[in-house]
Amino acid sequence: MMDPQAQAVIQYFAQLGGPTLEQLPPPEARRLYRETRAALRPAVPHVHVVRDFEAEGPAGPIPLRLYRPSTGMLPALVFFHGGGWVVGDLETHDVVCRQIADQSGAAVVAVDYRLAPEHPFPAAVEDAWSATKWITENAAILDIDGSRIAVGGDSAGAGLAAVVALEARNAGAPTLSFQVLIYPVTDLRAESVTYSKYSEGYFLTSSMMRWYISQYAPNPDTALDWRASPLLAPSVNGVAPALIITAGLDPLRAEGEAYALRLEDSGAAVDYVCLGGMIHGFLTLGGRIDTANRTVSMVAQALRQRLGVIESVHGR
Repeated sequence: MMDPQAQAVIQYFAQLGGPTLEQLPPPEARRLYRETRAALRPAVPHVHVVRDFEAEGPAGPIPLRLYRPSTGMLPALVFFHGGGWVVGDLETHDVVCRQIADQSGAAVVAVDYRLAPEHPFPAAVEDAWSATKWITENAAILDIDGSRIAVGGDSAGAGLAAVVALEARNAGAPTLSFQVLIYPVTDLRAESVTYSKYSEGYFLTSSMMRWYISQYAPNPDTALDWRASPLLAPSVNGVAPALIITAGLDPLRAEGEAYALRLEDSGAAVDYVCLGGMIHGFLTLGGRIDTANRTVSMVAQALRQRLGVIESVHGR
């Protein structure tokens, strides 16, 4: 059964009317996504320092935003926003990043990777990996502990975080301490049982997800590339420990669960949580959905444990 607050959000969007994201040109879709998320976000928490800067990327500078909850050398979460590789940016996930930094005591560095269809696969992967390497290589300048770095994100961003964790394992550096994958995209073949079971009526539709995939990966063969579909990686042995969270009423639920099982079978430390009654995309809707804020607290607690955040930060 759907969570009543999630049902109310679906009704809210239905009452707005107008075209859906896949019916708009990408610039308009991005504007609509940004505006609707701003209207449904929770109160903006204060963070000690919020600063924009850039990393060196394969196609030019990559915009980053650093959130520091306190002074001193801090561990960090490198965060990749969701939005189907087409929409989303530093602003749409600003409050979520502030919440995580404030509650975890760790720094958060949000990455504004290139978006499709202007920049299809593998642009987002290249930016995510390059930004992570740049952050760790410049950790001392950023007052970040390069030996305590996690990666994470939601939806498409969670898929990018999973790929970065695999890239880091393959390269032997940086050594990542943790990965946080919130309703991740792990299989662009889009054929799981939940694609049909929750195809309509649960916020993210299967047709909308397939539209996102077509913008990001117009070549169907891309779905078989593990950098697009980390579930298909030849091996996941030796990857960083993970917290994987899925939504019960989500077309992507099965592939998130399958990735958790694959990591577990490889011997990785995995905590898997499925939030029954919840819909895809809830994390940025904390102004209307209480589970979003509870999920942030769950993520923050996991980061404190895995990154060894000193409990005295913010009086914790």
